Amino acid sequence: MSDELFYVYTVLRTATPPSPPLDLDIPAALGKGLELVEHEGLTAVVEPVDAADFDEQPLRAHLEDLDWLADVARAHHRVVARVGSRTTTVPLRLATLCRGREGVQRMLSEARAPLSEALERVTDAEEWGVKLYARPAPAAPPHAEPGAAASTGAPSGRDYLRRRISARRAQADRTSQAQSAADALHERLARRAAGAVLHPPQQQQLSKAPGQNVLNAAYLVPTADRQAFLDGVPSADDLPAGLGVELTGPWVPYSFTHTPTVPTDPS
Repeated sequence: MSDELFYVYTVLRTATPPSPPLDLDIPAALGKGLELVEHEGLTAVVEPVDAADFDEQPLRAHLEDLDWLADVARAHHRVVARVGSRTTTVPLRLATLCRGREGVQRMLSEARAPLSEALERVTDAEEWGVKLYARPAPAAPPHAEPGAAASTGAPSGRDYLRRRISARRAQADRTSQAQSAADALHERLARRAAGAVLHPPQQQQLSKAPGQNVLNAAYLVPTADRQAFLDGVPSADDLPAGLGVELTGPWVPYSFTHTPTVPTDPS
């Protein structure tokens, strides 16, 4: 077997006449240029890569380097997006590697059933993301409430505690209302989609969005039903006060491929 390492980006159905094969006019991303490896009706989009970076030992070290990993992730998603804009495709996980074309073919053979099922599931469909945010309440003014230590203008300890308790209750009410709105929106959008996935809420330091993320969902939408789905996403004016919505897409349906975990550099 060849010792050449192949980075595997994504898998599609092998084109059969009269359909033309995928045109790989995509620049090299991580190595020597993209290639196609076909086997049993499936085609993998691969790229020969340098063993000095992607063999088992150096790869393990690189996976601790967040800057290197981010560069690989961007290249990976760029290739998948270009392929996905032209045909139905199932992206594999980051840093999926096979040794030689024989290794790629063996992977396609061993994962043929789940890959074929995933391709069937996402054919003529696209992924849309919807996030709902609860904006923070405006800060309360620092002045004293009526009746609080009028002689000095300073609030009493009892008044301070009363305001703290009231603020906590108000925040709990806002959070509960925001979550109810998120649940209702997700239920409505899921009915308009072929599939729905709830992702964990994003932390504010990562999303950079103002407010608490109360809905982080992906929807698998048939392309023929795109407008009906988009019509169900509320505008900012249609949302309760204090809520904001973010719509992203369409994307290659990463959230709905459920591809198997492929061993790195199989022997």
